[in-house]
Amino acid sequence: MNRNSAVVESKTRTIKKSKIDYSQGPPPVSVNQAWCKACNICISLCPQGVLAPDEDGKPVVAQEDNCIQCGACWSHCPDFAIKSNYK
Repeated sequence: MNRNSAVVESKTRTIKKSKIDYSQGPPPVSVNQAWCKACNICISLCPQGVLAPDEDGKPVVAQEDNCIQCGACWSHCPDFAIKSNYK
């Protein structure tokens, strides 16, 4: 491989199915919109694609059935704006 060429690897995200049934209770996580500054760290760290930005760029639960309660979003939120409703 020469200096000017690059190897591009394709990465596919495998979405696991949650073991928790969220249909009968609250969503997996709650986002305090007043505390959130829309840094989107939570959105980029979520391995399951549960959170998505709203029109203001703040996270909202978009794919609640995919949440596996890994804690990546709430443990890395610098504003403590996200909490689990199940842990």
